[in-house]
Amino acid sequence: MKIKFVLCLLIIVLSNLSCSPRIKFSQSNQQFEGDVSFLEDLDIEERASENDLLFIGSSSIRLWENIQEDMYPYSSIKRGYGGAHFYDLIHFSERLVKNHSPKAILIFVANDITGSHDERNLVGDLSPNEVKRLFNYNYKLIRSIHEHVPIFLIEITPTPKRWKVWDKILQANIKLERFCKKESNLYFISTRDKFIGTNGLPIKSLFLTDELHLNTEGYKLWSSIIKSKLSEIGI
Repeated sequence: MKIKFVLCLLIIVLSNLSCSPRIKFSQSNQQFEGDVSFLEDLDIEERASENDLLFIGSSSIRLWENIQEDMYPYSSIKRGYGGAHFYDLIHFSERLVKNHSPKAILIFVANDITGSHDERNLVGDLSPNEVKRLFNYNYKLIRSIHEHVPIFLIEITPTPKRWKVWDKILQANIKLERFCKKESNLYFISTRDKFIGTNGLPIKSLFLTDELHLNTEGYKLWSSIIKSKLSEIGI
């Protein structure tokens, strides 16, 4: 009887280990190592203090050249790397936030559902449920370091390039929003209504020619939505 109990316990433990996101997505651990190491080096001279916002996530954060002007009067530190997915951020989120003591942490990751394949997308598109589960995992990692800091998740933007999979992205956004509403000091910043025009399509004039990344006007709109939410929460 004891042997059967031990065997059952072992099976449960091994099953849980095999389901661990860091094991399941272990192949994504190395492809962004250089990018994250570079960002850690930046922490030596530039760290978010209690008066700063800390932005982490994908290329829309990394490419935000006018973040200080757009986010004024907030002071902002950005730690984004191009092509980030929630399934690789699970390996790096602690490293991206541990050296900082920010007023708030803002997260934007938009590459887990793309409708296309590229060399940095190692596992293909995730399901909306997988996106939500992986964000939850990242959230808990960040919370383990910053227990009381407000955390904001910025909605995955509707873009012309990925419009063909917008229905699936929208499902992920809805699940993420519901999750945020259940957690204390975690907030969802919805952007979809401002980036979709009266014709029901993404507003192309807000994007670069790649129809994926924001242009100057797109960032101005994005920042106005973000600042409005921060003000609403009292940040």
